[in-house]
Amino acid sequence: MIITKQAIPRRTVLRGLGAAVGLPLLNGMVPAMTALAQTPAGRLRRFTTVYVGNGAAVGYFTPEIQGPNYALTPILEPLAPLRDKVLVLTGIDNPPALALEGEPRGGHGRIPSAFMSGAHANPTVGADFRAGKTIDQIAADHLGDNTQLRTLELSVDSPEFGGTCDTGFACVYTNTLAWRGPTSPLPMQNNPRLVFERLFGEGGTTDPAVRLARWRQRASILDSVREKVSGVTRTIDGEDRATLDEYLESIRDVERRI
Repeated sequence: MIITKQAIPRRTVLRGLGAAVGLPLLNGMVPAMTALAQTPAGRLRRFTTVYVGNGAAVGYFTPEIQGPNYALTPILEPLAPLRDKVLVLTGIDNPPALALEGEPRGGHGRIPSAFMSGAHANPTVGADFRAGKTIDQIAADHLGDNTQLRTLELSVDSPEFGGTCDTGFACVYTNTLAWRGPTSPLPMQNNPRLVFERLFGEGGTTDPAVRLARWRQRASILDSVREKVSGVTRTIDGEDRATLDEYLESIRDVERRI
C-alpha cells in the first residue's frame, strides 16, 4: 500500500513582514487513513457569550413545549438546521445582579459584572471595585493553552455610547463584561482594525513601526505572506486548496471592509 497523503503540521503559520496568518484545518493536517471528522480537531468547540444590554423579549425566545420535541419560535427559526444541537434554557435567574438593601439602585452598574460571574459587584465609585472571575476566563484557564489567543473581549458600542458610568458604581463595571479575577477587569475592544491586527499581526516580534507603515499604505496582510501561501498550495490536494482559498478570501473580505 502506498500512502501519498502530504502531512502538514497542524500549527502551521504563514509568516510575513509583521504578520502571521494561521491556516484552517486541512485534510493534510490529520494522519493518513483518518477521516477529518474522527479527529479531535475535526470537532471544533468554541465558547462564546453575547450580552444584550437592554434585555430581550423573552417570550419570543421561549418555546411553548418543553423537551426534545419543542417547536422553534419564529425568532429562533434561523437555527432550524441546528435544532438537535440547540438548548433553550428558561427559568434561570441571577440574584447577585439585584440590589441589596441600602445599595444604589443602578442596575447598569451591577448587572454586567454579574452576567458571567454570578458575583455581586461592590457598589463603589473608587478604586476598591470588586466583582468575580467570569466564566469565559475559567474556560480559558483550561483551553487557552491550545489557542493562539487566550480570549477575545469585543464590544459593539464605543465607551462614549455604551460604557457610561452608573450612579454609585465605578465606570469599570459598565466598561467590561470579562474579569480575570475579582479585581482584574479586562478591557473590551470595539475597533475592527485593532481586532484584526491582534488576530493576524505577529505577536511579540512585530515592529510597531512596520505595522503602522503597512496600515498607512493599506498593504494587505495576505500580500505580505503571498510567497508562503504559494509554497503551501503546491503541497496540498485540490480539496484542501479550495478550503484554503475560501479561508484566505474571507480574510481579504474583512480587510476590505475595515
